[in-house]
Amino acid sequence: MRFTTRPAPPLDNLGDLRAEIDRIDAEMHALLIQRGSIIDRLIAVKRTSASGSAFRPGREASMMRRVAERHRGLLPLDTVEGIWRVIIATFTYVQAPFSVHADISGGDAPMRDSARFHFGFTVPYRPHPTCLAVIEAVAASRGDLGIFRLDPDGSGPSTDAAPWWEGLVGEGRPKVIARLPFIERPTHPAGTPVFVVSNPLDDPAAAQRDWVLHATRVAAWEPEAMRALQDLYGEVVARAPGPGGHGLLLAVPGGVSARQLHEALTRAGAAPETLDEIGSHAARFRV
Repeated sequence: MRFTTRPAPPLDNLGDLRAEIDRIDAEMHALLIQRGSIIDRLIAVKRTSASGSAFRPGREASMMRRVAERHRGLLPLDTVEGIWRVIIATFTYVQAPFSVHADISGGDAPMRDSARFHFGFTVPYRPHPTCLAVIEAVAASRGDLGIFRLDPDGSGPSTDAAPWWEGLVGEGRPKVIARLPFIERPTHPAGTPVFVVSNPLDDPAAAQRDWVLHATRVAAWEPEAMRALQDLYGEVVARAPGPGGHGLLLAVPGGVSARQLHEALTRAGAAPETLDEIGSHAARFRV
């Protein structure tokens, strides 16, 4: 069914304006009820309530981009994005209940703000002391999500004994499926950059592969290796130097294969001892 915006009638007094607001409020509520009835049918078709998380990060990233692109008027984008995030996350939760596990090693407040803004108050929030604890909680669940804070300097979010991303290595292990916020701006009310992890999605096509993440270990990381990575338009997301070399979390565009990355680093004198894909996410959208 296609909906069109009805032109507002000429209004001459306060009573007419309030009546028009009441009409719009009732229509918005009716549309939410109608959306809920469609979700009921979607559950019957997909049976997501029996198969774990219904989270679809690629679709959500596209939806939020469209919201930002079409928005206009005096209502702040912060409010519009927050409303849409609550609607999307709550209906996702209705399809298949899940919790959000958060690493609070860098502080609880920013993680709680991020979880509440992006997933609403209906979805349970579960704090944990380390990233690895979050990963294990997600791994033991049917469809929960985990979130990790990324420090602005890319140094990594925790002091776990091993780099947190190594907990995502291996078949069947949780993987990164999104980077939040979907819409980035300097004044974002929940602008802490975080990765979202989940158990492997039932539908691989639901993942967005604009950026692919690789966990690697190298004996040395010199400027030549950084230049080789930049030539592939990649970046070092997080780094964990150690006595035996460097543990790195690298991000490269989805069109760059693991083989290309391995060969480029090897030529630059940073041959990977290990190289494992540990997830992907949509391109960052800035306004």
